Amino acid sequence: MAPDIRDIDVIAPNLKRRLSGVTATIVRLVPLQAGMIGIAATGPGLPAHVPQIPLPRLFLMPRNRCRVWHARRNTEMLLGLILKHVFRRKLKLLFTSASQRRHSGYTKWLIGRMDGVIATSQKTAAYLKRPADVILHGIDTDGFSPPGDRAALRRGLGLPEDHVIMGCYGRIRAQKGTDAFVDAALALLPDRPNVTALVMGRATEGHDGFLSGLKEKAAAAGLADRIRFLPEVPVHAIADWYRILDLYVAPQRWEGFGLTPIEAMACGVPVVATRVGAFEEIVADGTGALVPPDDIPMLTAAIAPYLGDAGLRQASGQAALARVYDAFRIGREAEAIVAVYRRLLAGETR
Repeated sequence: MAPDIRDIDVIAPNLKRRLSGVTATIVRLVPLQAGMIGIAATGPGLPAHVPQIPLPRLFLMPRNRCRVWHARRNTEMLLGLILKHVFRRKLKLLFTSASQRRHSGYTKWLIGRMDGVIATSQKTAAYLKRPADVILHGIDTDGFSPPGDRAALRRGLGLPEDHVIMGCYGRIRAQKGTDAFVDAALALLPDRPNVTALVMGRATEGHDGFLSGLKEKAAAAGLADRIRFLPEVPVHAIADWYRILDLYVAPQRWEGFGLTPIEAMACGVPVVATRVGAFEEIVADGTGALVPPDDIPMLTAAIAPYLGDAGLRQASGQAALARVYDAFRIGREAEAIVAVYRRLLAGETR
């Protein structure tokens, strides 16, 4: 049943039907935040378990109280402005920015009319021309956790129990650096017969040729059996694919934030990542290594020590797990955002 709009203090719009990182964030956070404050999402295609109200009801909101409108896209900022200034609803407008590039003039104009701004990393905040609360994303550490029996998991998934396994998961395209991971594997695996590399994900329309080319390179090198290309798995199944890893590699050339390193670290897996997105704020304190984007020799050199040193993998994996529990639990993210909501509802801005 839809919540009563009269009980809602915060509205989180999701004006995009296709699954995206923003949609996933709303689906993760809103049910958790509903136990802290009156909040509902709105928009098409949201799962039934997410508290939500139909879009048309926004135009009938009572004017007797102030609410926070938490936008994460330009279209949502614009709709918030329309509701506030054309339909005269009492709203405090909040925007979360994950972008790490200069904003267009139009986006700057929209951001300039918000009552508050959240940045998902310090790097993102540096591109905003106004103060912002920096709140990094978190994950569910109950769903992502170290394996009880890694060998049994590997057997169940048809993977070699005695190999060192490194993985690279997510969309398969040049932006994500999938080719950099494959090239590093091509350089490392010939002299290391006990290492397997996993590429898991989906090549969306227009990237099929890119994926085919990577498979052909692996086959031409005689490594098709040890550089495995696996299909995307459902969200509920992905944690086990982190748990079977010894090393996770995030070779992106560009990234808005990037949750996959946190997910791997929560499973006790060290990470080698590029210096993009929020990775410099995630991979720290002995949890792995960082390299420049699009530098395959440095990526290869950073991966190599982890393939031959079980002690290094264990120590870095333990540090990774501790870092996630200290800084990247989803409950912490939810609480920090709710604190911003309460501040705005109290009439304070930043």
